[in-house]
Amino acid sequence: MADLMSRPASAEVVFEGLQPVLGRGDVASTSLLASLNRQDRQRFLSFGWGEAASPRFHTVLDAIAFQFAHQPHERAVMWQGRAMTYGELDHASNTLAAALQAKGVGPGSVVGLYLKRSIPMVVGIVAVMKLGAAYAPQHVGVAPDEILTHVAAVSAAPVVLTMRDCFAALPPFETASVLVIEDVLEAEALASVPDLALRPKPEDRCILLFTSGTTGQPNGVQVTHANLANVLFTAPGDLGIRPGQKVGQILSIAFDMAAWETLGALGNGATLVIRGSSIQETAEQVDVLIATPSILGKLDVDRCRQIKTVAVAGEPCPRPLADLWGSFCTFINSCGPTETTIINTAAVHRPEKPVLSIGKPTPNNTVYVLDENLMPLPIGEVGEMWAGGACVSLGYLANEALTSERYRPDPFRPGHMMFRTRDLGRWTEDGELEHFGRVDDMVKIRGFRVELDGVSRVIETTQGCQQAVTLKYDDRSLVAFVTPASVDVEAASRAVGDHLPYYCVPAAILPLPSLPLTPRGKLDKRLLLSMARDHIEAQASELN
Repeated sequence: MADLMSRPASAEVVFEGLQPVLGRGDVASTSLLASLNRQDRQRFLSFGWGEAASPRFHTVLDAIAFQFAHQPHERAVMWQGRAMTYGELDHASNTLAAALQAKGVGPGSVVGLYLKRSIPMVVGIVAVMKLGAAYAPQHVGVAPDEILTHVAAVSAAPVVLTMRDCFAALPPFETASVLVIEDVLEAEALASVPDLALRPKPEDRCILLFTSGTTGQPNGVQVTHANLANVLFTAPGDLGIRPGQKVGQILSIAFDMAAWETLGALGNGATLVIRGSSIQETAEQVDVLIATPSILGKLDVDRCRQIKTVAVAGEPCPRPLADLWGSFCTFINSCGPTETTIINTAAVHRPEKPVLSIGKPTPNNTVYVLDENLMPLPIGEVGEMWAGGACVSLGYLANEALTSERYRPDPFRPGHMMFRTRDLGRWTEDGELEHFGRVDDMVKIRGFRVELDGVSRVIETTQGCQQAVTLKYDDRSLVAFVTPASVDVEAASRAVGDHLPYYCVPAAILPLPSLPLTPRGKLDKRLLLSMARDHIEAQASELN
């Protein structure tokens, strides 16, 4: 498996051969497209290949070091009334890097970053990168002890970095020592610390991101500097971030999209504004906001009109939400699992667009819509999206079986890898992707296949409905939830009955003031199902 997951030694080689013309030549010599008609063969190649582009920096550390050198007196980060300039961040991260190095951290190491959103968090991230190491972020107070110990053990982290406020909440670790960032910085505040930058190479790991672990032990996704540089330092993933702007940091630090906020802001020279208890207050201060649709839907949009760019990912976006924000700012709807480095498709949405799409492959990336036999589907048919190109991460740490299952050699571009996203999609006639939820969201009700997100989209056409979510309740029925609580649920039910087969009409539609979220800002479907169960059982009791 090591040979399959090997990576080129430079950013130039990483991006070599990504132009559609080269891909077209590779595929044309095979029978892989034999099932498609001539027009769809051409569209498969033109739609599925992103533009070729060279990131402005080869590694995340190169980008941040550029800001240290060129704007040392500008603010790098703000948090709870405090600020730190790029020059101060450079010095503080050197100080912490020296302490880490003394504990054995070096190139190839992993350091646990177990803390909360804060300035010390940012110092820790930069210090780890300066030693050529990778950081594994976990949100203390959210992640249970068994997850914290598992991450430290499987990553063989020699050190766990934390904050004073988090130290007492940490479990004991068998091999990792714990460093409190504030203690190190205060003890070494007057020390003369040399520049310890051991510049990582593009193919080196930068972050070890652990999946949520909803189906068992979480798996560590190994994300490289080249992976991150490709999304953070090319358009549209750079979101137009530049010096003088403020970027919100509102998401859980263990979530891959938090790296988009944090590293995207620092690498492009903006000021990172880290939230306290109020997401709304932070959103009212910034120029760029990255969020899940569920978090964005909770904001008072009329108090956020200064925002210039909003990007959403992580879950399907309701059309009413996209239209609302897209009416006054640049609204980017995007998609991509952790394994494909934050996002691998994106598009600017405007209210007049006929379809709310997730766009096209981002630069140096590919997307294929395939059937269960990994063969291309005709344009317009729904299938599973496989992602290829510079976005594909190194695989799961210490889990070769799962890596082999989800990461496969790319048959359309020999010598490269692709990843099974488990997201459903289809190409529109103009070459953008419509997202149809997860493979798991294609369910059977009364023996019929039902696409849950398709039901939700119909419900969202109900007057006043801001967001809907539909879930499988049992083999015979669906349940749905709508927000706000004032939505006419009978009208929503009629809308489904008017547009979809009878078996798609939910057995119950529950109106809620807001939809519950997980710590990572996504819909809490387990809690919603529990609420539905209580509601249906209560109705049954009343009838009896």
